[in-house]
Amino acid sequence: MTAHHRIVVLGAGYAGLSAARRLARTAPDARITVVDARADLVERVRLHQALAGQSIPHRALRDLLGRKGIEFVQATVTGIGRTDRRIALADGSDLGYDTLVYALGSGADVDSVAGVRDYAHTVATLADVERVRALGGRVAVVGGGATGIETAAELAEARPDLRIALVGAEEPGAWLSAKARKHIRAVFDRLGVEVHAGTKVVEVSPTGLRSADGGVIEAETVLWTTGFAVPQLAAAAGLAVDGRGRILVDDALRSSDPNVYAAGDSAVIPGPDGRELRMACATALPTGAYAATAVAARLRGERPAPLRFRYHFHCLSLGRRDGVIQFVRPDDAMTDRVLTGRTAAWFKELIVRGASRVARP
Repeated sequence: MTAHHRIVVLGAGYAGLSAARRLARTAPDARITVVDARADLVERVRLHQALAGQSIPHRALRDLLGRKGIEFVQATVTGIGRTDRRIALADGSDLGYDTLVYALGSGADVDSVAGVRDYAHTVATLADVERVRALGGRVAVVGGGATGIETAAELAEARPDLRIALVGAEEPGAWLSAKARKHIRAVFDRLGVEVHAGTKVVEVSPTGLRSADGGVIEAETVLWTTGFAVPQLAAAAGLAVDGRGRILVDDALRSSDPNVYAAGDSAVIPGPDGRELRMACATALPTGAYAATAVAARLRGERPAPLRFRYHFHCLSLGRRDGVIQFVRPDDAMTDRVLTGRTAAWFKELIVRGASRVARP
């Protein structure tokens, strides 16, 4: 291994921190730097709790990384120079690298539907949540995926004074088993969440939503949880990407540039059956760690073994006292095994705490 080989990890989410943690062990002679615009590690999977007024952990990234001898640079990345191997930062400075691990994650898509950017709030980052001031009256949560379900349930449990509506083109949890979907509906009924399934939102206005069939759902606050967007830095740098800007990688998470690896939400990662892995903490953590393993192997002059990956379950919290744990096959196909109720809530909390420990260097 070349002494002082410079490895830069872009992003301090689950994938980026998992990569940095593994690199500190497997590439001890390398100089490892993590770059992120945020100063603190905030668990993204707890943001719906913060929205409901709960306190969630904040940990200073500089302290967490420094304990393992990893340099932290708080900055916004504005460009990737592949020829000179320099990372341009918003303050006008730059940072050199020999190997780059791209793990910038994803954020909310606020431009695909009219009015979202101007009139809706998102819950993709802590900054998004902090911009939601006072919640009152009727709140429309758009999106029947995991974030929408968890947000609607958390708010309904913590704020019974609110009228919560969950609006989505499909049934909440449509990808889950019938048993899991039935339980989600039962919890929403108990919490008083009004479900509008089969409703495609085409516009957000100052007073609510307009659907494709011309219907109107009034709301004082709209929370947008459907769709995602990734930074366009990879595309701008000329890396091979998909139509959304996610980096295309091989079975060792290497991009079209042999000096650039990618993991987590910002990469298109082939799964066990050829289907791409889903965007989730359950994907980000192991792919971040594997990217580090692949980088370390290359530095030793070895060819890394292909990524071996399997899923175990989907975890959804439904407030603090209920949840759904949907067990899956290795290829993420649903099984009939489901945990619900307080047992599922306890299980989900253990998983979240475990993910936080794994991500911390």
